[in-house]
Formats: sequence, structure tokens, C-alpha cells
Amino acid sequence: MTSAGSFAAPKGLTVGLSQLNPLVGDLSGNEAKILADYATAVAAGCHVVVYSELTITGYPPEDLLLKKAFVRDNKLAVERIAKATQECAALIGFVKADGDHLYNAVALCRNGGVQDVYLKQLLPNYAVFDEDRYFTPGPSMKDGVATGLFSLDGITVGVTICEDIWYADGPVAAQAAAGARILLNLNASPFHEGKNVQREQMLSTRAKETNSAIVYVNQVGAQDELVFDGSSVVVDCNGVIACRMKSFESDFAVVTIGGDGTVAPTHVEPFASDLDRVYEALVVGTRDYVHKNGFTDVVIGLSGGIDSSIVAAIAVDALGADHVHGVAMPSRYSSQGSLDDAEKLATALGIDHRIVSIEPAFGAYLEMLEPSFTGRDPDLTEENLQSRVRGMTLMALSNKFGWMVLTTGNKSEMAVGYFTIYGDSAGGYAIIKDVFKTQVFALCRRINERAGREIIPETVITKPPSAELRPDQRDDQSLPAYEDLDPILRHYIDDDLTVPEIQKLGFDAAVVVRIARLVDINEYKRRQCAPGVRISEKAFGKDRRMPITNGYRTDRA
Repeated sequence: MTSAGSFAAPKGLTVGLSQLNPLVGDLSGNEAKILADYATAVAAGCHVVVYSELTITGYPPEDLLLKKAFVRDNKLAVERIAKATQECAALIGFVKADGDHLYNAVALCRNGGVQDVYLKQLLPNYAVFDEDRYFTPGPSMKDGVATGLFSLDGITVGVTICEDIWYADGPVAAQAAAGARILLNLNASPFHEGKNVQREQMLSTRAKETNSAIVYVNQVGAQDELVFDGSSVVVDCNGVIACRMKSFESDFAVVTIGGDGTVAPTHVEPFASDLDRVYEALVVGTRDYVHKNGFTDVVIGLSGGIDSSIVAAIAVDALGADHVHGVAMPSRYSSQGSLDDAEKLATALGIDHRIVSIEPAFGAYLEMLEPSFTGRDPDLTEENLQSRVRGMTLMALSNKFGWMVLTTGNKSEMAVGYFTIYGDSAGGYAIIKDVFKTQVFALCRRINERAGREIIPETVITKPPSAELRPDQRDDQSLPAYEDLDPILRHYIDDDLTVPEIQKLGFDAAVVVRIARLVDINEYKRRQCAPGVRISEKAFGKDRRMPITNGYRTDRA
């Protein structure tokens, strides 16, 4: 246990909560952010400032952890920060190496050095988490005493990391039994729909079980597919939220906590609606992916449909209208109404809008292939050619101007393979790949409602969805209505139900068999698509990792 500092023992602790947006691998940049918030904590008279999980490296560092130089450099960064600390303690997440073992760790830095270290005990290895691949669990006891017990200015506190606090019989129970009434928990907890409510219910329960105040500091910002919503909280010993920080923004808060687990109430940031939180996650995911990868501008194929419309709206909120470029690419099957809708959207958003007809290239391809296609009727081949010409056009603009291409496929289409590989799927980021089509409609209506005017043209929201790759084409000619399709997909993908289990819920048996088959045979296409924002508990990618070559089927008798 760390010795008390030079302060006279206070009746409580003034705690700073540093909700930062780190960049994975940017050790020097993350170090600078940590030190900036440390200065804020010192100025506020804090006894300790708490950061998020793996603050130095950013979360998740993934296979950077296999590079010994990276682990070494992360240790040196912690040591530099520790040298800059004063009487105000800092709890900083980092990677600790011990021989061949790596630990997800917290360094207690104070008075110019690292005074103690806690090693995470419970390593999540489900959904998007792979911590067993990299880390060794820390010990629960040392010399007969629960680990993670630190003395801060005469008050015993328990320090844990993320997963450690989710279980009633986990490390916090042992720390509370040893007398800790203030529990400090460092997190990198990714967003998904409803996670904020689930998280706070757990924290309230844990606080009441341990009769302790809980300081829960979460990372904010996006890393590849993952979005971290922040929403850091302090819960008093009665399970009441005493402080809640901003969602999807960097933030800093100061709370005063008594040694008995009582908390002086401070600002409790209200939560937005679930739909608004999903939208904010999409905006933050887009902004951070574009900017953290060194881009400033994006380009989007504007079809006049609802998917490209919402992608453009999100991009504008993420990057600003001056950095978003829309391209309408009509062919012989494009309706004038769709072209008009694309132009109306671009005008409402204030973005660059240009028209590049793909008809010359499409015609050239048909002429080039005509000798090989003689005697065969037009089919999906000709439809896909149009999509691929559009993909090449957007990629050419990307190469010429340095714009990132944003793809526009939604989760419903991705699930059943209703997209063209190397065509409309070509690009750098797929914003709505985890958003079902019915959710896209709801979000578009919400965009207009929040703006108090028509951003997404009403005709886009009300007209039947169509790829416009053949005369009078509609999505419902190939798929069930999205109101019927999406519930089946949720059960099959998100809930992992089998075909017979879904059929028993009252869905049309033949439709369920067909949809499940489409999901299964299109795994190879999804695997080649761009990453995109995760908003559900079962997104394509990190969450759902089905084999491409797969002989298991539940759609057979």
C-alpha cells in the first residue's frame, strides 16, 4: 500500500476526472493530453486525477502490443509523466511488461515517480474484446491483501480497470471488504445502443453492494469501428448519480468525495434520446476516422436515395460542409426525380455538388464485352457494371484530390449481399454499415426534425427505395419490405437464432429460409468491405466473425 503524501489527511478527496480522446499509438500526443489535464487538476486543487484505460497507448492497441519497442516506449512515456507529477496523484493506464508477460495496468504517479501499479484482473474476451490474446490477468491478492488498494492522503481507495467492476464477486468486492469506500475505475467502454443505461445500472448496483462511491472514467472518441461515448460518472454509496460528464466529447470534471463514500453533488449532464445518441456516435466515428487517418475531405456518390442522403448529412456534421463533396453519377436508368433530390440535398447541406455521367463508360464496357456476351440476355452483370463504374469514378476523384470515399451501404443490404462488390462497396469508410434500413429512415426524419427544416428531401424519405440499375427497379422486387426484413435480420445476426427458432416466432417460414441463406452466402463480400461505425452489440467485423467457407446451415431440414 502506498504511503500517505505530505498533505494533512483530509476528510475527503477532491478527484479530477479526465475524459480524453486518445489516438492509438500516438504516445507523445497522448502524453501531451495527459499532462494538459494534469495541470488542470492541479489548478483545481485535486488530490488525484483519474484517466481512462490504457491512456498512454489508446484503446485498443491490438497487435502494436506485439512490438517490444512499442511496449518499451509506452513505459518511458509513463515515467516522463510521473516525473512531472506533484502532490496531486495521477492514475494513468499503460501496458506493463514483466518478462514475457504483458499486463493491462494503472500507474499511480505522484511526487515525481511511479509509486504503485495495479494490474487488471478480469480480461474480457468476447464481442469486440481480445484481451486474452495479449494480457496476463493480474493477481487478486498480494501478501494477503487485496490488490489495487492505494492510500491517497490518508484515505484508502480501490483502483480497478473496466471489466473488474462489472462482477459482484470481482476485485471491487475484496477492496470494499478491506475498507475502501472510494473506488476508482479506469475504462475504455465502447458505445452501443442502450449501453449507457446498462452501464449506470451496473454501477449503481455495485455502489450499493460495496457501500462505496465509484468514480468511473471512460475514454471518448473513435478508433476504427469502435466509438467510445465518454459519459463518465460518479456514483455515491447509495447508488445515486452525483456527476455525469458529456457524451461524445472530451471533458474534465472535479468532484469531492467523503471518506465514507458520500459525494458532493455536481453537474449531471442529461442523456440525449437513444436515436440522437446513435446519430452522435455516427458523427464522432466519422470525424475521428477521417481526421485521425490524415484526411480532411470526403466524397460521396449522391444517388438521390436515402442512404447516400444520410451519409452526406452525417459527414457535414462531422467535418463541415466545405469538406464534403457529392457526386451524382447518372446512367440511362437514373430518374430525373433522383437527380433533383440529390441536388436539393446538396443545396440544403451547402456542399459541393457535381454531376459526372457514367453513360460513356458504361456504353464502352457494353461494347467491349458484346462479343463475349452475344446470345445472353442482360442480367445482374450489366447492373453491377454500372455500380463498378461509379466506384471507379469516386476512387479517381479520391486519388486526384486526396478525398476519402465514404460508402453508403446499410446493415440490411450488407447482411443479404444487396450491394456490388468493388462497386458501391468501394471506399475508405462505411458509416452506416451497422445501421439497419428502418433505422436509416428514422434517423433521416430526426435530422429534419432537429433542423426544423427539410434537410433530407421528403421525397427521398417517402419514395420506394431503388438501386436504379434497370428500368423501374425497386428494392422490394428482390427483398422483403424492410419492415419485414430487418426483424428477421436482427434475430439471425444480432441474436444468433437459428432458422427454426425464428420461424417459431411467427415469421414466414420460406422468407426466413431465404434470408438466412442470403446472409450466409455473402460473408465473402462483407469481409472485403470498408470498416464502419459500430452502434450495435453485433456488428459485422469485430463482433461477428463467421467463417467464409462454412458448411453449417440451419435452413435445412
